[in-house]
Amino acid sequence: MWDNRFEEILRRHLHFLPDDEKLQEDINLMDFGLDSLGIVQLLAALEDAYGVHFRDEALTLETFQTPAVLWKTLARISETDG
Repeated sequence: MWDNRFEEILRRHLHFLPDDEKLQEDINLMDFGLDSLGIVQLLAALEDAYGVHFRDEALTLETFQTPAVLWKTLARISETDG
């Protein structure tokens, strides 16, 4: 569903996800350690890695709820910015 770079970046911000556990598309990111500071850091890391800018309408808690939602948002922004 997503590329390796996305998963590597996301995993760095999920402190409660064991390294050997598969990243499921529907897990609640907050349950695995993503907090408000982590969202800001994750946002910056994704913007740097993908050369995109998350616009205000994408800056919601829902965007950062699950890996699937976050990836879809990133893909949509990449298409728009690309």
